Parts: sequence; C-alpha cells; structure tokens
Amino acid sequence: MASKELLYDLTTVDFDSPTADIEVIRQYNPQRYEMEQLTAIVLEDAEKLLCIGYKDVTENEFWVRGHMPGMPLMPGVIMLECAAQMCSYFVQKYELLGAAMVGFGGLEDVRFRDPVLPGDRLVFISQLTKVRKGRMIVCRFQGVVRGNVVVEGGIKGIPIPVDALTAKQS
Repeated sequence: MASKELLYDLTTVDFDSPTADIEVIRQYNPQRYEMEQLTAIVLEDAEKLLCIGYKDVTENEFWVRGHMPGMPLMPGVIMLECAAQMCSYFVQKYELLGAAMVGFGGLEDVRFRDPVLPGDRLVFISQLTKVRKGRMIVCRFQGVVRGNVVVEGGIKGIPIPVDALTAKQS
C-alpha cells in the first residue's frame, strides 16, 4: 500500500513521555472497563487544535476471542471509538464544546485501509476543523500502525444532555 501523507510527522513525537496516561484521560472521558479505548495521549496543541494519542492493542481485548476466531482483527467500530475518545478528551480538556459530555454526532468519509491486530500500537492523529461551541465539533483523524494509515475520516461530536438523561433514569 502506498503511504498516505500524515496530518502530523509522527517521527517528531516523543512516545515515551505521554502528556496524559489513562488516569488523566479518565478525568475527561466517562468510558470505563472494556470501553476504555486509549492508552495515552502524547501530544496536545491547543493552537493548532491537534491531538495525538495511541491504543496499545493487546491479546486481552474483549473482541479478540470472537472477531475472528483464529484471526483476531480489530473491529472497525472499535477503531472509530478510539478516534472518538481521543477527540472527546481534547475537546473536553480545552472546553471547546461547552458541554458536560461529547457524543457521536456522525462520521464522514471513513476508510479502512489495513487490518489492526493484537500487538499493534494504533496511533491516532486528530485535528479539529470546525468548532461551534454548544452545537458541534468536527475532527479529521487518521489511525496509523507502523507508519501506515489504517483508518481515516471525519468525526462529528455533539453535546450530550447529561442532566436530561440522568433525570429520565430517576
């Protein structure tokens, strides 16, 4: 596969010095247990609205046993969840949406280019392209393994009405 141009030169990133580990990520993202899909954040640029993080894919992922037996392929929907969680982390940390929680609002132009397997480090690069506080954010993203883009596209994030949803469950 021909290598696509990356949104950011990953050779300049220090992967040994994360800006946020899982404990810091948990301060901004509500996902827990098997739905936590980030290992660390390694670069945050509030001026360029850019974030880089990764997921170390292990043999212990909840999907390994069943997707697919004998040939564990990371489901595309989980790759998208990783990208969304990284975008959410960045948006929440820098209070760009002005919401208690960010939810999926949509996907655009998503392409899966190569498989992701246990043992891979799936690096995500995201850049906000549109911010409408209180309404919506739009991010471009790329997922990269060993320098090759394996997934890319656009994600829209919208405010989740946490108070209204919590009241409904009471």
